[in-house]
Amino acid sequence: MARKNQQPAGPAGRNPPQRPRGRKLLLAAGVLILLAAAAAWLLPGGSSRITNPRWPQFGPTQPEDERAIFARYGGSTSCRECHAEEYALWEKSNHGLAERPLREDLDRTAFVPSREIPLPGEVGRAEWDASGPGVTCVGISGSPEHHPVARVIGNDPLRQYLVPFPGGRFQALQASYDPRSNEWFNVYGSEQRHPGEWGHWTGRGMNWNYMCANCHNTRLRQNYDEATDTYRTAMAEMTVGCEACHGPLRAHNEWQRQHGQSGRKDPTLPKFSKPRIVDNCGSCHARRSDLTPDFKPGDAFNDQFALSIVDQSEIFYADGQIHDEDYEYSSFLSSRMHFRGVTCLDCHNPHSGKTLLPGNWLCMRCHDGSYEHAPRIEPVQHSHHRVYGYDAAGKLTNPDLSSYDPARINETGGECVNCHMPQTYYMQRHRRHDHGFTIPDPLLTRQFGIPNACNRCHADQDAEWALAAAEKWYGPKMERPTRARAQWVARARRGDTAARDPLLRMLREEEIASWRASAAELLDPWAAQPEVVDALLEALNDTSALVRASSVHALEPALSLERSRVRPALARRLEDDSRNVRVAAAWAMRATLDTNTLAGRELLQLLEVSASQPAGQLRKGVFAYSRNDPVGACEHLGKAVAWDPYSSPIRQQYAVALSAAGKTREAIQTLRDGLRLAPRDAELQYQLGLAENEAGNLGGAAEALRAAVEANPQLALAWYNLGLAQSALDQPEQAAESLLRAESLSPQDPRIPYARATILARLGRNQEALAAVRQALSLRPVFPEAERLLERFSR
Repeated sequence: MARKNQQPAGPAGRNPPQRPRGRKLLLAAGVLILLAAAAAWLLPGGSSRITNPRWPQFGPTQPEDERAIFARYGGSTSCRECHAEEYALWEKSNHGLAERPLREDLDRTAFVPSREIPLPGEVGRAEWDASGPGVTCVGISGSPEHHPVARVIGNDPLRQYLVPFPGGRFQALQASYDPRSNEWFNVYGSEQRHPGEWGHWTGRGMNWNYMCANCHNTRLRQNYDEATDTYRTAMAEMTVGCEACHGPLRAHNEWQRQHGQSGRKDPTLPKFSKPRIVDNCGSCHARRSDLTPDFKPGDAFNDQFALSIVDQSEIFYADGQIHDEDYEYSSFLSSRMHFRGVTCLDCHNPHSGKTLLPGNWLCMRCHDGSYEHAPRIEPVQHSHHRVYGYDAAGKLTNPDLSSYDPARINETGGECVNCHMPQTYYMQRHRRHDHGFTIPDPLLTRQFGIPNACNRCHADQDAEWALAAAEKWYGPKMERPTRARAQWVARARRGDTAARDPLLRMLREEEIASWRASAAELLDPWAAQPEVVDALLEALNDTSALVRASSVHALEPALSLERSRVRPALARRLEDDSRNVRVAAAWAMRATLDTNTLAGRELLQLLEVSASQPAGQLRKGVFAYSRNDPVGACEHLGKAVAWDPYSSPIRQQYAVALSAAGKTREAIQTLRDGLRLAPRDAELQYQLGLAENEAGNLGGAAEALRAAVEANPQLALAWYNLGLAQSALDQPEQAAESLLRAESLSPQDPRIPYARATILARLGRNQEALAAVRQALSLRPVFPEAERLLERFSR
């Protein structure tokens, strides 16, 4: 319902839950501290960034005026006369009731009689008085307030009521209503959120205009004005109408009135290919963020959105099962069902949204041996459970569905969807089927904590019990490629270097494009290694735009080390056929990007799409910083902090911009504020070390850097800078050890062995120093400082 959009993050807004992910937006990825005695030795060269002060004075090409667009829409009621059956199915569906004004026939029972609403830390009240329906609960003031409700989003199994706010806003209440049980409940469960938090119902995380409106209405324009922080949101039709899927139909209506009896083919009726139909469903049924403000039916998904997929984050489990609120599209793209050509409409009625057949009858349309790409399944023998509609011998007892009783289907455990489409409750009441069609595997539960469908039902048993049953029933069949794939994904997330080569094979050989894209994302830690760079450069030519975009993301850190190969390859992607790929390349090359080009204008438009959110301001701040505009970066990042004061990652980026703007003390205070929110945040400790050194507090710098490597022993730059700090504090032995740790974590960075060589030379360990400086030169043959040090050894 609400919260369809998560906070955008990353170059094209891929969506980890509520907080921006680190590396791809890290402002200080290449910033090293200059430590007194070592400075002249350790930092070659200057910045490659260009000077482009302040925000560009030109913007993206604006989408067509909404009045001209909305004039092409006829409205759903115009379809009823000719399409009565379809209209009747749609009218009472969750799409037809996705958003609407308050209706006494549908909403009075939620408010009459008045009742208390149990909320964490408070007791709310729902009532319908002389002024209309409303909810009393803690509002933006921090005290209970009465909030009149104006509209409702959602229908079954829950409804969220919208409260009008100043600035053209509507906010979705956390107090939600379940029409099945006639109960009010807290959509956050037992979690108590407070005014001022991004995710409180009064905050930007529950703002209808950005978070909900696009997917609950037809052809919506947010119309956000950043200068005044206000909205003028408009749509062609309230709710998900006929034209949300079929496109504008006024011309069709007019042609039918004039020529409908002629027998001629209607030239105005839109026709969409199967992939575009799936993309249209995905536009709302996906965890994604917007690249543009104006998706319409027929558009390719990758030209309008950036999709969240299995990556280093935990938004999906390593086998592709949904973890956070991920909806259906991403998992469906990762499935073999989609790979074999199954589409949404093969299972769902497009007008009611319901499945075409009940229970296993739907699955058995293909798995009865009639479809060459679907293995034949005998439900009773395959599931080892009772199956409704089949006898113990596996014979179908009611083939014509004449005796089908939907109330009895849950009496048995052998329904296909129970194992291959496990259900998870989101928003407390919404039970969603996973559309990844994964295979339950208790071994993955034992190894990595990945849930399995067996223990979802048999919660009184453990994974060992489930694994024993699976091995007894299926034996060696459990050793399948999807198990190995999940194992390597899980190991990659843990930083296991043994995962690198299997991921490279996955990138080159995996049939399903979504998993090739995941392999590219997961190769990120090794992106500076030549073999990985080779594979990612090859993947830039993949037939899938999703794979190409993910490869661009993964290649970004290699830009500084492999410019001669990576930069021209990414530059070619600025003219890719897919907007998602162009924008990803534009972001990777943002420091020197010509914003007058197509990709440049598209990137600027992306920056505007999410400008009403703290993560959108974060992204604008990163862009400004990359363009040598720390003052502009501070403006955007300061706004982001004010809008989400509890986000430590945003404070981290803000501190780096403050430091670059010469506001070192403010930067230090901002980092300390962030550490109060996240005391074990290694990146915050690392940035604090840089800032303390800049302020002249070398001891404080070393202390913070030591805390950083304790919190995350895999943070190579923190070990590197700790080594430099220890050297400046006359602790050369400790410095050499820290630099050795850094080198083991980042073996392709020539600066680290060079720094170690200088310290080893001070200790008189000349043979080790000579080996280290030669290692640096093998990684960077043109390295003047290392060459001079080598000359000293040769004298």
